[in-house]
Amino acid sequence: MKKKVLLSTMVALTSFTSSFGQQNKLWYKQPANVWTEALPIGNGRLGAMVFGKTDKEIIHLNEMTLWSGGPAKENPNPKAKAVLPLVRKALFANDFVEATRLMHQMQGPYTESYAPLGDLVIDYGFKEKPTDYHRSLSLDNAIATTNFTIKGIKYSQEVFVSAPAQVIVLRIKADKVGAINGTISLQSLLKNEGVKSLAPNEIELHGRAPSHAMPSYDDPSITDPKEDTIRYDNDNCRGMRFDCRVKAHNTDGQVKATNAGLKINNASEVVVFISAATSFNGFDKCPDKEGKDEKALCNGYLVKAYNQSYQNLKDSHLKDFQYYFNRVRLSLGNESKDKLPTDERLKLYAKGEPDAALEALYYKFGRYLLISCSRPGSPPANLQGIWNPILRPPWSSNFTANINVEMNYWAAEAANLSEMHLPLINLIKDVAITGQKTAANYYGANGWCSHHNIDIWASSNPVGSYGLGDPKWANFPLSGAWLCQHVWNHYRFTGDKQYLQNTAYPLMKGAVDFCNSWLVTDPNTGYLVTAPATSAENDFYTDQHQKAQVSIATTMDMSLIYDLFTNTIQALDILGINADFKDSLILKRSKLYPMQVGKKGNLQEWFKDWEDVDPHHRHTSHLVGLHPGRQLSPLYTPSFAKAASVTLNTRGDEGTGWSKAWKINFWARLYDGNRAHKLLQELLHFTEQADTKYDAGGGTYANLFCAHPPFQIDGNFGALSGITEMLLQSHLTDIHLLPALPSEWKEGSISGLKASGGFEVSIKWKDGQLTEAKIISNLGGNCRLRTTLPIEVQGAKYKIVDANMANPNPFYEKVDSNQKEVIGENKYVLTDFETEKGKTYIIKAK
Repeated sequence: MKKKVLLSTMVALTSFTSSFGQQNKLWYKQPANVWTEALPIGNGRLGAMVFGKTDKEIIHLNEMTLWSGGPAKENPNPKAKAVLPLVRKALFANDFVEATRLMHQMQGPYTESYAPLGDLVIDYGFKEKPTDYHRSLSLDNAIATTNFTIKGIKYSQEVFVSAPAQVIVLRIKADKVGAINGTISLQSLLKNEGVKSLAPNEIELHGRAPSHAMPSYDDPSITDPKEDTIRYDNDNCRGMRFDCRVKAHNTDGQVKATNAGLKINNASEVVVFISAATSFNGFDKCPDKEGKDEKALCNGYLVKAYNQSYQNLKDSHLKDFQYYFNRVRLSLGNESKDKLPTDERLKLYAKGEPDAALEALYYKFGRYLLISCSRPGSPPANLQGIWNPILRPPWSSNFTANINVEMNYWAAEAANLSEMHLPLINLIKDVAITGQKTAANYYGANGWCSHHNIDIWASSNPVGSYGLGDPKWANFPLSGAWLCQHVWNHYRFTGDKQYLQNTAYPLMKGAVDFCNSWLVTDPNTGYLVTAPATSAENDFYTDQHQKAQVSIATTMDMSLIYDLFTNTIQALDILGINADFKDSLILKRSKLYPMQVGKKGNLQEWFKDWEDVDPHHRHTSHLVGLHPGRQLSPLYTPSFAKAASVTLNTRGDEGTGWSKAWKINFWARLYDGNRAHKLLQELLHFTEQADTKYDAGGGTYANLFCAHPPFQIDGNFGALSGITEMLLQSHLTDIHLLPALPSEWKEGSISGLKASGGFEVSIKWKDGQLTEAKIISNLGGNCRLRTTLPIEVQGAKYKIVDANMANPNPFYEKVDSNQKEVIGENKYVLTDFETEKGKTYIIKAK
């Protein structure tokens, strides 16, 4: 007999905080030998990678606004617009090869690159090997610690990046008086003036970023030796300045600044302050002649921090960080392997040893990373988050917008880090400005658009260096529509109508205006289609078995437009404005080229049921309507959901790190928790630093960074989203508790997740079944729960809703003939109840 659930209004249960005692820590028995073993810390603007070396310590430094280049050109390819009619003519003549060739002529310059600031190097001068070595990163405290013993003396190094003080703080301590000796210096790959002594205990490194850095995947010097991949042109509108300062405070002994660094003699404790700033002054300002005073900024941060005690700085850091991190707690059971170093746990896990606590640690690490690399007032997380040691980093460390930057923020709202979503939304505001020029100059279109790559200068043009790029990735003009999904979701979770009116709707309206200009009528079917259209980075074989990249009405394109139109229609309803415009959108949405099921039972990716050149391609972009969109669902579009599962099985579970992470989300949306868990297990496959081939399988490095390979942070954030989706979904019209719980997570709890409508949700389960839940209503209003158990509500007015009689989901219109879910054995129960703002509701099994 199924258990019943009791719902009453009560105070919060202490049972949801059981995971507070867990060891939320990464730790190791040896220093990092390579960058992907170092430990990441950050505050959204400053980032550091701590190696924990005992002879010559390295702390790699980043400043989030430090990029090459300058403001984007408004019309870099004036000839592009004239090519568009030729492309469309070829497409409607079924000459997809010619259309692909022509698209090269519609490309512009590459974006710029995120640059490394440099390294803080501490030469301790030790020749002896340490004993009692221990290196760790506390996720609860955001502090990297190194402890070791040499000649019987215990040394400790503690590093954190303070958001309140905007500096990196390092404390070196010995348990013997006068035992600290060494030199602290700075170095950088960027052009700089060398280390300078500014005061008896302070040094500075000042320099400049390149005026242009070519992407690492394009090396023009191969064909033209005169072409530089890194340029420092004499251009006061390209190439920002940077300043980095280091100042030490010692309790005893001596600290002396020279042009070689800070020399430390006979100290017992030294606190080191690292400050950095750039002249970046906005996406549309020349970073040199219109730039900020980076020296004044850098010195201001340093002076403010230096005048505080170490303990005050640490306390304010902990208060700030834990305000975000402690909102969510996850426990998946057995923590017996916490006593093993993290790299050893990964290796055992890869051999098949279960470690649910490691999976939970990986989830917590994802939230830790988002807090550390995305804060209000700073740029959003790029491909590497905030951590990059390379002058020409992989894919330029761009905000890659055909999946990657979106994936970075999928979990921001549901994982209760809504504030960390704001940097992306602010970037979208900038892109909407440059994107108006791009839409008009490239396509003669209204509104705004953006393409595959975006940088700190809000570049929105199709990249490819004027024809060198493949159209399948360079010529994707609908990333703006995808980005608007984030703009809308921030409203769905916060309910902030002022934000909806002043920020979200204007951005969405501009993207809709572009789509209305971009859509054309297919003369053969009468449907509205996109032409040209691509499916991210994939190729197809035409009917003549020719390889092509450009099509008409790819499922990816049409799904993104459907999603944008649907969200905008709902926004108009909420705001109660522009009824005629809303009606026109509803009409246009009904005319969009619909999804198709192919001959293999798969969801068709292309305009026709063509074969893929690579059937196991890492991108599965035609399922964007399943996740992160909400056009597809096993509940409301079962035939298309089945086709999506066929597609996923055909694609296979192999892929790069972020590709596996996306598949976790797909299977969670299909309510297959075991398949989602299998992908999570594969994503946590231990990967050595040497595995850096782009086509190698994805995995996880020793420091839990996702291996694309090479390192890309989107896999970490995609997995964060996927685990959240396994435990809670609210993208439809209800809050679905434990929608895709895998059989291996028999017992556990999670607290503090967010659901659409402003609800905070905590869940506890045992033997794979819900036992308790807590819902806090932050906005008030109706709450509809979906569970596998029948719900009996006490202490609140409620009603059981027959899912077969429920209104059809408003997100679906003429996409599936089977609009109603069938309730049978092991299906769902829907329970409605009205909530009061600020009130807590407890669900408890009895």
